[in-house]
Amino acid sequence: MLEFSILLPALLNGLTIGAVYALVALGLTLIYGVLHIINFAHGSMLMLALYGVFFLHALFGIDPYVSLLIVPPALFVLGYALQRGVIGRASHGKDENILLVTLGLAIVMDNLALYFWKADTRTIDTPYGFDTVDLGIATIAVPKAVAFVAALLICCALWLLMARTDLCKAIRALAKERQGAQLVGINVPHLFAMSFGIGAACVGAAACLLLPSFYVAPDVGQVFVLIAFTVVVLGGMGSFAGALIGGMIIGVTESIGGLFLGESLGQLGIFVIFIAVLLFRPTGLLGHRA
Repeated sequence: MLEFSILLPALLNGLTIGAVYALVALGLTLIYGVLHIINFAHGSMLMLALYGVFFLHALFGIDPYVSLLIVPPALFVLGYALQRGVIGRASHGKDENILLVTLGLAIVMDNLALYFWKADTRTIDTPYGFDTVDLGIATIAVPKAVAFVAALLICCALWLLMARTDLCKAIRALAKERQGAQLVGINVPHLFAMSFGIGAACVGAAACLLLPSFYVAPDVGQVFVLIAFTVVVLGGMGSFAGALIGGMIIGVTESIGGLFLGESLGQLGIFVIFIAVLLFRPTGLLGHRA
């Protein structure tokens, strides 16, 4: 039986990574909530964002946290352009076509990254990379503490954006009734692209918070997209609060599982939860039946 002094740091570590998982999943659940499709290119866009943060640091010396002013807006533009110029045009209004298009985009992105940047794993060194914060009951690495706080703030800001602004009220109306929104004059293609862009900006922000304590490689997005799908299913498809709660649960499960099963099998518990939710509560913790 592991001692409390070992379990507590693992729990805190799980909460910090869980907040970032929630941020990645929020983008995915927003896209699902409006477009009603799963974006298979979500993880690949996170991979591109991680490379963006890496090269901003390697070439220009820009701190990853300063990159929050650059990478999320750039990912928003990329997401908007992909939805308006590629996904929307190629889908011809059919959801099953969107799934295939996003899967194709993911394959193209991953292979282009492999071609240009090879399969090498890349990391960055920051002055605070090995600093810790003493919480009295445990210590936590500074990058993970910053990631936890920043991810929660971004999640709250996105929730306020979706609840209070006219643009996002229109997005919510579109999510509820596409045809009705179009009849009252809402620009449906534009709002689709805006939703996709905001979802992409979420992974851009997550990349800035991840890289000080993580790595980037062409296949890194595949790991995160599987976890993001699990978080979305656990929390409830289209639920922002569910994504946040689900991210925390998955982060803690992964961290505690790593203690008992080892790092290589630490994610086993995540997929056990995924299967259990599909079997016993397919709507998720906070989801609703259609």
